[in-house]
Amino acid sequence: MPSPCLQAVPVAETPGIRTVAQLPIHLADGREAASTIYSFRGLSDSKEHFALRFGDRDTDAPLVRVHSECMTGDVLGSARCDCGPQLQESLRRLHEEGGYLIYLRQEGRGIGLYAKLDAYRLQEQGHDTYAANRALGHGDDERDYTAAAEMLKALGVSRITLITNNPDKRTQLEALGIDVAGVRPTGVFSGRHNLPYLEAKIRHTRHTIVLPDVAEES
Repeated sequence: MPSPCLQAVPVAETPGIRTVAQLPIHLADGREAASTIYSFRGLSDSKEHFALRFGDRDTDAPLVRVHSECMTGDVLGSARCDCGPQLQESLRRLHEEGGYLIYLRQEGRGIGLYAKLDAYRLQEQGHDTYAANRALGHGDDERDYTAAAEMLKALGVSRITLITNNPDKRTQLEALGIDVAGVRPTGVFSGRHNLPYLEAKIRHTRHTIVLPDVAEES
């Protein structure tokens, strides 16, 4: 007879698909795109991430954009970053070629919306985006792509072609068991408001972005 002092240890739920629904969306160029949206259960961080699937073509390594939430860029069209244009470009490419958008709820490189706004204030005082994070007691980039790998596996996808300029995404996904067969860069969306931000991404985290002034210095 089991000891009354022993308690059953709950078994972690295997990540899986929770809900599937059709979601027509409007692209930035005015076209309408048909997509399927997925929610998930059992993700290791318990956050409400979601995936969109475009097209029904089965390929060996479908096109995938793993995109971290950016309320200011994705929703408000902030010119301080390149997140909104990257998302819109990815949606267009996925509509044309088929594939998946993995949308992760990890705002501000994982520090949250309010902390990101605090970092904005520090940037206005002369810090770059990474120095601002450190001044607030955060790491340069606190994003974790474990949930993205779990979502892909739940969708039956273990080999992908990744849309990114961030080498850390490939490194993390491969360590989590996703075979990244190839990488396609996003466009370079630079302007007077986000140029220091893009330069900092190149300098600190080796993003594969080529800016005219950076190229001239190297």
